Amino acid sequence: MEIRELTKRMHELVESKGWYAADSKRPQTPRNLAVSLSIEAAEVLEHFQFREDVTDKAELASELADVTLYLLQLASVSGIDLEQAVLKKLEVNKSREWDVA
Repeated sequence: MEIRELTKRMHELVESKGWYAADSKRPQTPRNLAVSLSIEAAEVLEHFQFREDVTDKAELASELADVTLYLLQLASVSGIDLEQAVLKKLEVNKSREWDVA
């Protein structure tokens, strides 16, 4: 499935919950989405707190999906073509040099 289809399905879910409504208790603003993305990313970190390996792959997968959904939505409501942004960043990173110690 392509990023555009995932984004479409994410928007359908958000719309079905009424979160795009003007009076929503969960306003889907770029700021709120960035905060939610950060919180979900922190929940990914919880899976590695005090350990090096994954103990519950299904739960980690669920948290990674949450991060992905918020990322897709943040990019979309901000008018960013995430696919193009990723491709551009890959090109930039090809010419970057990191420490090789």
